[in-house]
Amino acid sequence: MASLLQTLPAPLNPTHELEDEEQPSVTQSAQELSLANQIITPPYGSRRGWKPRLPDHFGDGGAYPECHLAQYPLDMGRKKHASIGNTLSLTVDGDGKIDYTKIAKQGHRDGRHVQAQFKDLVPLAHRSDLSAEARAMERPSIEEVEATTQRTRAALEKLTNSKIKAAQPKHVPETGGTVSFVRYTPNTMEGASDGPGKQRIIKMVEVVEDPLEPPRFKHKKIPRGPPSPPAPILRSPPRKVTSLEQKEWMIPPCISNWKNNKGYTIPLDKRLAADGRGLQDTHINDRFAQLSESLYIADRHAREEVRQRSLLQQRLAQKEKEAKEENLRLLAQRAREERSGIPRVVAASGGGSMPAAVAAYGSDSEAGSEEGSGPESGGDGDEDEAAAKARDELRRERRKDREREMRMNNMGNEKRAQHLARTQNRDISEKIALGLAKPTMSKESMIDSRLFNQESYSGTFGDEDSYNLYDKPLFTGSSAAAAIYKRGGGQDGAEDSGERYGGGTEEGISTAMRNDRFGLGVAGKGFEGADLQETRDGPVQFERDTTATADPFAIDAFLEDAKKGVKRGLEHRGTNEESKKRRG
Repeated sequence: MASLLQTLPAPLNPTHELEDEEQPSVTQSAQELSLANQIITPPYGSRRGWKPRLPDHFGDGGAYPECHLAQYPLDMGRKKHASIGNTLSLTVDGDGKIDYTKIAKQGHRDGRHVQAQFKDLVPLAHRSDLSAEARAMERPSIEEVEATTQRTRAALEKLTNSKIKAAQPKHVPETGGTVSFVRYTPNTMEGASDGPGKQRIIKMVEVVEDPLEPPRFKHKKIPRGPPSPPAPILRSPPRKVTSLEQKEWMIPPCISNWKNNKGYTIPLDKRLAADGRGLQDTHINDRFAQLSESLYIADRHAREEVRQRSLLQQRLAQKEKEAKEENLRLLAQRAREERSGIPRVVAASGGGSMPAAVAAYGSDSEAGSEEGSGPESGGDGDEDEAAAKARDELRRERRKDREREMRMNNMGNEKRAQHLARTQNRDISEKIALGLAKPTMSKESMIDSRLFNQESYSGTFGDEDSYNLYDKPLFTGSSAAAAIYKRGGGQDGAEDSGERYGGGTEEGISTAMRNDRFGLGVAGKGFEGADLQETRDGPVQFERDTTATADPFAIDAFLEDAKKGVKRGLEHRGTNEESKKRRG
């Protein structure tokens, strides 16, 4: 431990915890340090090379004439603002070391305490480089307090007066100006005729200014000073430029679209690159893609909803169609069963669902039979339920037949004829579908005889230039055609005249004349050439127009006109010229 303490260097500043026996040595070292800090002026004759610069070098005297340099004893002749700038003069302390405290004190006002050294952080009571008077820290005297108070008051009054003066109106003359009296004694020059001059007292008063007078001097705006210097940037040390960097920093010559003074041969790609259009990168916002995606998703959802809705509608329509077809099928089956007379097994509740008004409609014999069968059915308990349902169904069918006959009797002649024609001329397939075809009781197979002895169509359905769709006239030799195109009476005879002229009676003739006032019913005279035609017992038969089928687009007529040299519009040219002459 002792060897370690011996190797450690001595501390630069003594600690404040000192023992009593060490106090005399500390005091002695402080005295030696104070003697070393004292500035010693070399005696006269030994001042060669000595440069007096500090105020302590001069003491209470003046400058040293043997030292040929600028000297400022007691700072006389030194410019107060001579050292304005960022450059500081190099100074040394008493030991000849460079004093760096001015760097820390730069920019601060005079008299401000700046801690620039480590000893400034040490309390005054523990500093050894100061005297006992400096460490005493006595209170200031009354005079110093008064001086500080006056200085503070003056500074505060200056601030308040400047604020008050700024708020007051300007260019207002002072009414009570300061008045001063000056004693003036003229100079007596030799040879003056009027003798010595007399002393005069002159009263000095400020000239009164007119408040409405325009200002004599124009205020000029002071230009703004230079800005603060830019902050220093720490740069990397210089290095040798590589060939790649030289290529990157190579600036090509200017390419003009109008001039080429040097006569350079500029490639086309370089000239296009000089346009600068391809140097800008087009940046597209991501929200455009998001918008497009959102629209696509919304469209897809909408299409899916429409598809689901259409499928649902199709299903509902299909169900409704199936229900209607099922209902029609049941109705057709029921009609077929009613017309065939086959008893149909129905539910037990179907017998009592017929209204009372329709059930009561019937003949006396049927009513008697029903009355007779009532007690019998009620009395006979062994009767089968199927037989009762068959009787009810038979009664219902007879009732419907009576209703149909009643409607036919109440129907007019015209409607009855239409109904009969529609019923007779229906195809067997339509009759079967509507349940109107009455099945024969024969055991032979029911086969449509129209399918026999008929040739099938060819694969090509005839030639392209032939028109043989109808191989025979319509209704040829059929009873229906004869009934449709049959005349109302003979050509001559009493029957014809009777039907045509109201039966030959006076009343019938008058009725016919009222109904056919203008003779539109029967023509008295036919068209010319109509009597030469043969009598027709069927529908009208037309002849084929060979000219229309031979040249449907009138190409032959066009070629004939072209050969003749007839131009369109020439035939009307003469008429147009005549009309123009008439107008003129």
